[in-house]
Amino acid sequence: MNAQTLGWITNFIWGIADDVLRDVYVRGKYRDVILPMVVIRRLDAVLEPTKQAVLDMKKNLDAAGVANQEVALRQAAGQAFYNASPFTLRDLKSRATAQRLKDDFEAYLDGFSSNVQEILDKFKFRNQIPTLVEADILGSLIEKFLDRSINLSPQPVLDTDGKEKIPALDNHAMGTMFEELIRRFNEENNEEAGEHFTPRDVVKLMAELIFRPISDQIESGTYLVYDAACGTGGMLTVAEERLKELAEEQGKAVSIHLYGQEVNPETYAITKADLLLKGEGEEAENFRLGSTLSQDGFPSREFDFMLSNPPYGKSWKTDLERMGGRGELTDQRFIIEHAGDPEFSLITRSSDGQLMFLVNKLAKMKHNTPLGSRIAEVHNGSSLFTGDAGQGESNIRRWILENDWLEAIIALPLNMFYNTGIATYIWVLTNRKPAHRRGKVQLIDATQWFKPLRKNLGKKNCELAPEDIQKVMDAFLEFSESEQSKLFPNEAFGYWKVVVERPLRIKGIDPTRAYSSKEIKELKATNGVDESAPPVIRKIHKNAAPDPMHGLFEVVIGGKTCVVEYEPDTDLRDTENVPLLEDGGIEAFIKREVLPHVPDAWVDDDKTQIGYEISFTRYFYKPKPMRTLEEIRRDIEALEKETEGLLDEVLVEVEQ
Repeated sequence: MNAQTLGWITNFIWGIADDVLRDVYVRGKYRDVILPMVVIRRLDAVLEPTKQAVLDMKKNLDAAGVANQEVALRQAAGQAFYNASPFTLRDLKSRATAQRLKDDFEAYLDGFSSNVQEILDKFKFRNQIPTLVEADILGSLIEKFLDRSINLSPQPVLDTDGKEKIPALDNHAMGTMFEELIRRFNEENNEEAGEHFTPRDVVKLMAELIFRPISDQIESGTYLVYDAACGTGGMLTVAEERLKELAEEQGKAVSIHLYGQEVNPETYAITKADLLLKGEGEEAENFRLGSTLSQDGFPSREFDFMLSNPPYGKSWKTDLERMGGRGELTDQRFIIEHAGDPEFSLITRSSDGQLMFLVNKLAKMKHNTPLGSRIAEVHNGSSLFTGDAGQGESNIRRWILENDWLEAIIALPLNMFYNTGIATYIWVLTNRKPAHRRGKVQLIDATQWFKPLRKNLGKKNCELAPEDIQKVMDAFLEFSESEQSKLFPNEAFGYWKVVVERPLRIKGIDPTRAYSSKEIKELKATNGVDESAPPVIRKIHKNAAPDPMHGLFEVVIGGKTCVVEYEPDTDLRDTENVPLLEDGGIEAFIKREVLPHVPDAWVDDDKTQIGYEISFTRYFYKPKPMRTLEEIRRDIEALEKETEGLLDEVLVEVEQ
């Protein structure tokens, strides 16, 4: 079917909403009726040729007392679904009364197989029936979908001479049309669209980033593609199409299986429905309803390619509570062994779980295949830097970078999404970095590569044109330094967070003896702190070597040279972030930056932690050029002209 005909059908269905639902539903609720009705009509048309066979099988199974009839009825229908009611939609068209139509329509819906029932339940479509009946528009709605001028069947409509009058609507065309309707409804409701709908231009870029770099390594075989926050499934659809195209270009035959999880019931229903409409009923079984964080739908599955736009800035406190709370959470996706720590925590703040979705993907990477796994995920800016050393967000960045999984981060233009204008970034990761990328991370500033939209879609006022996507891919594949592309060693983003201590000084203490913690507490409460007093000794070492940098000081007590530890003053405690690439390490930094100002300071090694953050804007900061003297002179002259005669006017007014 050509694009023009497909567009006409889409516009016809889009128009049903205005023709039938206006004055009964607000525009934002049209899709609650139209999308499930599209699904119902398509399934009805697909099942028409085998309707009698299903009814005969149903009769035989009932007579034989067979309870589990699902498999046999699907086989009779020749599809992954069936309808065992005595009705088709055309049977319902001429029902005499509204009540009779309602009863029969509900009986018709009840006849669908369990997988279709799940879709109808998640759409909450049965909740719409009372409204449609009360407004007396249910019959009109059914008639519109049965209009003879459109064909939602996979069989062509023939004229009286047996010639094709209206072409068949194959599964691919049906899926394309359904997705176009979803896109239109999402854009119509743009305030909420961003919660489960990623603009196609962004999705296309993400698909390019995970597939094109390895296109020449694609082999004939099976590939699994996963989206942990799949929304309406559009991201997976685009990914599937692009992977097929690249495989065909390489002369390879690939079998692609899609997997997804979605927490919103209606959105989940749309995804399942879309797959059924494409003739991919078995594929629909690879999708799960529920929270990816607390109800992982694929705990033992690994995937070749993964991409998502997870919720950011959204609390996952409920998930955390379901998982046992911060102290009791034992999920092996988020509590791992790393850097010698058997309980390395990847648990972020409960106010924002976006990086947890990335951790979930990394836990599902394939490690025993030539391609391993490739991941593309959208994040906002907080994922780059939120979280101090030792906290969940920083630990996640550390885990990723120390495993050398991060290939690149691409900064997108502002206002790319429907419900937010904030800065967004695509993270690209793999556990099979090519040799020239190993140990390095590429940052790409694509904020100026966009095409303005003629009309805003919510907060989205621009898009990535094909040439903009190509610019990003050129920069990514060239992997070289430029104004928009920067290369860094992994360690460039890491730092030691060191605790700098200074000795506690208390009035009236004996500087020749060590004090217990209890004594120090009592003395501090009684005598008070005095920075001019001698330091309080916590411990005297008999055989240790002095090391002032790390808190071991040489002093003379009773004529003997001793090495002591001082009690630190918590009020004077400070921290310093020392870059991992600091020449000479922590010691050189402290000698240069700290000791010249506080010579009695030392570093508490036991408290040193490693953190990672990516200050993206700092690397691409462009200071505004200073104005030239000529420009300043012209401004001054202009001001002088504006104020010329003003003083004379003021003086005249004063004299009067």
